[in-house]
Amino acid sequence: MAEAFDHGGGVRSVRVPIPDNPLGHTLVYVVDTDRGPVLVDTGWDDPAAWDALAAGLTACGTSVGEVAGVVVTHHHPDHHGLSGQVREVSGAWVAMHAADAAIVRRAQETRPERWYAYMAAKLTAAGAPEEHVAPLRAARGRRTLPGVSPALPDREIVPGELLDLPGRRLRAIWTPGHTPGHVCLHLEEEHPARLPGRGRLFSGDHLLPEITPHIGLYEDPDDATVTDPLGDYLDSLERVGRLTPAEVLPAHQHTFTDASGRVRELLAHHEERLTGLLALLREPLTPWRLAERMEWNRPWSEIPYGSRNIAVSEAEAHLRRLVKLGRAEPVAGSEPVAYVAV
Repeated sequence: MAEAFDHGGGVRSVRVPIPDNPLGHTLVYVVDTDRGPVLVDTGWDDPAAWDALAAGLTACGTSVGEVAGVVVTHHHPDHHGLSGQVREVSGAWVAMHAADAAIVRRAQETRPERWYAYMAAKLTAAGAPEEHVAPLRAARGRRTLPGVSPALPDREIVPGELLDLPGRRLRAIWTPGHTPGHVCLHLEEEHPARLPGRGRLFSGDHLLPEITPHIGLYEDPDDATVTDPLGDYLDSLERVGRLTPAEVLPAHQHTFTDASGRVRELLAHHEERLTGLLALLREPLTPWRLAERMEWNRPWSEIPYGSRNIAVSEAEAHLRRLVKLGRAEPVAGSEPVAYVAV
């Protein structure tokens, strides 16, 4: 049975499953416009997910073939995965922020062995043990990267501008952090239940009711720019908090009100986490060693291989923030580089 929900005011959502993922599903939003339905995200590129999306659209009184456009909050596969298939069936346009469109383009153009070599070098520099890096070295001969076949968008989402959705007022808000081109979408229309606040916010992964999105390094084999994703995220949170939407429609979990309160919770969470990391950094630690000691949703020994790579990236993003704030620094001459609290 299709899982679709009517949020009122010409907005519905469809629960699209994510295979083998504790998040469970992506909430794909269906926004009525004068030219037909427009989707906010599409879900994972998987046959079961496609069937759920198609059935959900039918339950919403429409179909994949009637979709006029797809607005992608960010490039991750549980959001952008089915965009190309939707476009093939319906002829819909697909829109994305330029920074994430560049990542999609790079994923298409970069040879898999380049990615494996890059990841092996990054993890080695972070202090990962050889037994962890070895599978990446062995994988260099593979011709494809698993789960990476994203569709190039054909429209650009311009921050601050209204999207071309006739009959609706949907404004793009650039919220980098989770990805460099993540966007939230502010529906500048009165809430259908007249809740207090300014319209509704499709928040993607930027603002979720009960969990904190992953903030790791922005990966680019050909760009050595030292980015600060956590700083980007914290700045973006404050920007969204100032919008004071009546209701937030996130890509996971459930809708909620009091966006400003949730922003305050997340800002406090990250400040507390940074303070906790400084305590760990009383002794010099590589990013790998720091990740081993950080608090996750399970013990380090139970974290799977791929998730350890994500955890190390998150540790590095936090280190970048601490260094930028002058609260930590690299230890001169350390190899791999270790960091210590100042």
